[in-house]
Formats: sequence, structure tokens, C-alpha cells
Amino acid sequence: MPWAARFLLKTLSRLLCASLVVAVPSVTAVAAPTVLETVRARGYLNCGVAEQAPGFSQVSGAGRWTGLEVEFCSAVAAAVFGDKNAVKFRGIATGDRFKALEAGEIDILLRGTAWTLTRDSELGGRFVGVLFYDGSGFLVPKNHSIASVLELSGASICVLPGSSGERAVADFFGARGMRFQLVVSERWEQLVKAYAAGGCTVLTGDTSLLAFERSRLSNSSDHMLLPEMVSKEPRGPAVKMGDEGWFSIVRWSFMTLIAADELGVSSSNVDDMRSSSLRDVRRLLGLEADLGAPLGLARDWSYQIIKQVGNYAEIFSRTLGENSPLKLERGLNDVWTKGGLMYAVPLR
Repeated sequence: MPWAARFLLKTLSRLLCASLVVAVPSVTAVAAPTVLETVRARGYLNCGVAEQAPGFSQVSGAGRWTGLEVEFCSAVAAAVFGDKNAVKFRGIATGDRFKALEAGEIDILLRGTAWTLTRDSELGGRFVGVLFYDGSGFLVPKNHSIASVLELSGASICVLPGSSGERAVADFFGARGMRFQLVVSERWEQLVKAYAAGGCTVLTGDTSLLAFERSRLSNSSDHMLLPEMVSKEPRGPAVKMGDEGWFSIVRWSFMTLIAADELGVSSSNVDDMRSSSLRDVRRLLGLEADLGAPLGLARDWSYQIIKQVGNYAEIFSRTLGENSPLKLERGLNDVWTKGGLMYAVPLR
């Protein structure tokens, strides 16, 4: 084939191929909204709790929610919206709690959930801190003159069979060579009745639960909680894994409650404290630095938490402590300067 013919054939082939090419518009990936964006678009926070966990979360017949975990979610709502009431509470069954968190049905999971390695690594949640240090404790009649769990060798102990409390008792007493006798029942209510009737020396369970049961006894002032706990059940809020921004908002809302407790800033004096010369107080209240900016929150987010909800001491007092039916002492849940474990990472 002559050179000119070959050149013409190649040119026609190129033109034909070019005419068959269809222009495909470029597609820009759209990022999924963050939890903060979703919550703000919705207009309120979804908080997963238990419906009847006295001191932590419970709902009245009129639909009013109360408790330590309820107030924590209100604090986060105050941080995000400047309105502690911008939150809805959802009662969740134990077996559904992490599924609800993973599915985005709730933004924060509480529901008396204890922080463990498995729950923090395999179930799609991340714990932000310890809101309440709980564990297996002992309720005893005061007239037994028992001041320590170390004085319980030979005691009869009412406990749910197969529970973490039973395991804790076996481990603690066994390690110290202390004798004990278990009084068991599959129903907690029956154990409480047995204890109240003198059927066992002590009743064991989570300290918070024992405090509630003590409040219901007709002679509640005749019973006391021993100072020791023999297991660790650190309860705290968890958020869905994968959104670091939301994790930070919930964590620093928690730290704000503790920091305010440490510094003596409360709902009743927070306005006066805005004139304080203490740098830590001024940082806490957003006067010396805008700590809300890196969180995507307003400058006064921490002020709103304290003004509307209070500090940790105030919340504890009215839900679990001296101003509540449970009358729990702060103990491990006091701030570190008073012998407790509550310690706020510096807000700076």
C-alpha cells in the first residue's frame, strides 16, 4: 500500500476512535457527615440509657428523666447547643446497647455500662472516661459492729449465683484464706428479703445498687456500706468508634465537670467566677482562650455546662449523694485532692 494511502488510513482511524470516546464527568467523593453535624442538623442529642437504674437513669410516669447519666447527657447538650434540654433519652436493653451505638440510633451510650477491654475494642465503641467508679461492695447491719470486709471471715453472704459479685467474693476471700458461706437465689428481690430478715450476714452487689436497696429498707439508717469494694466496675459514656471530633467533645465535656469541681466553680457562682484572676478558672470559662474552637463549639461551651447543669459534685449530690435517696459518700468518686480518683486533664 502506498505511503500516502497508509497515512490517510491511520488518520481516519484516529478520528473514528476519537468520535467514539464518551466524556465521563469527574465524580467528587462526598464525605459522610460527622456526628456533630448530624446532631446539629437533627436539633438534639440522642442518649442511650436504662429506664430504671436508680441514681443513674430513670423515668417517671410523667416522662421526666433523672440520674447521673441523664445529667451527663444534658451537659453535652449544653456544650453543643447551649441548651441542656436539647437531648432525648432512649431506654435500651442490655443486649442492644452497642448495636444501637453502632447503628447511629444513639450518639452517646451510658446505661450503666462498665468500661472493659473487650467493650472498648471489639464492639465498635470507645469509652471517654469513668463517670462513676463502682464495684462489688457489702451492706451490713450496723449492730453487727463490722467496720471492714476483712472482718467478714466466716460470714454468710447473700449473692446472685453466677454473677460478677459471686466471682469477686470467691477471689477476694479465697486469696486471703477467709471462710465464707454463700446464700444464693436467682432473684435479687429474694436476696434482699433474706438479708432484711437476717438470713445472711451481708448482702453483696454493686455498691450503687446496695445504696438503692438500703434506701428502700424500713430501717435504712440501721444499715451501712463497708468502705471497701472487691471488684472494679468503672461506668462511663461510650461513643461510636471512628469520629475523633465527637469523641473529643464528649470527653472534654466530662473533663469540664471534673475541672469545675476541682476549682470550686459551680452553677451558683459561675457568673461571679468570671471575674476571677486565676488562670485555670479563666481558661475553663473561655475568658483567656477559645478552647471551643478546636472542638467546633462556641467559646462559652464550658460556661454553659456549668451554668445549666453544674459541676460533678453538684450532679453527684442530687443523684447519688447526700441530697438523694441513695446517700452515697463520694469515696473513689471524689476529686483527687480529696482522696478520690476523679482527675481532670488540664483544659489548656
